[in-house]
Amino acid sequence: MISLDATARNNTTKGQLSAIRDGGNVPAIIYGGKDKNEKISISKKILKSAIEKENFLSNIISLSINGKNQNVLPREVVYDVLTDEPIHIDFLRVVPGVKIRIEVPVEFINHDKSPGLKRGGVLNIVRRKVELKCPSEKIPEKLTIDLNDVDIGESFKISSVKLESDVVPTIQGRDFVIATLAAPTVMKEPEKPAEAEVEEGAEGGAEGGAEAAAADGEKPAVESEKKEGDDKKPADKKAAEPKK
Repeated sequence: MISLDATARNNTTKGQLSAIRDGGNVPAIIYGGKDKNEKISISKKILKSAIEKENFLSNIISLSINGKNQNVLPREVVYDVLTDEPIHIDFLRVVPGVKIRIEVPVEFINHDKSPGLKRGGVLNIVRRKVELKCPSEKIPEKLTIDLNDVDIGESFKISSVKLESDVVPTIQGRDFVIATLAAPTVMKEPEKPAEAEVEEGAEGGAEGGAEAAAADGEKPAVESEKKEGDDKKPADKKAAEPKK
């Protein structure tokens, strides 16, 4: 659980909101339950540090407001479009028994103990978060899937995740897939048969012999072969013509 200090505020104008932000704080509001909405402000530096932590929006926050603690759940963070700095945040009161919808992250453990991954399998994650409906005081921090002894071809469905009886996925009526362990996408090229390698070596030898002969000033044998009589000059044309 994350703990944050907050200060009550009673501003009513945009100018007062700007003054709060200029002072290094972020305006926020707490709503939900039977109590009235509360206006508060939080140090921007401390809030940014909390936002950078993993799964901030699915973590229960303990707010200390003027010495009084209450548990809340971050619901929305508004950022400045130019500076990307947080400028407002909404918190929902954690009221026992009241059910809410929330996206909970999925965590995969024991990658090094999966025979499928060791053999080059690929973990295809279909859902990195699962939306649940549960009491606000029973929000799971994360859904854990163990990859120990998992081989290629296996899949992980929501039914394989242990949930409390009053914690249910918002998608009902089907056992949806969270991830699968698939076969490698890149296959090794098959090795060439030994006969093909011998043939390539023979061709290389013939070509190598021809190149060596050319280097010594000799023409390759295949080029020096001539038919008998090729060197004889043709008979004089006039001598061949019959006398008139």
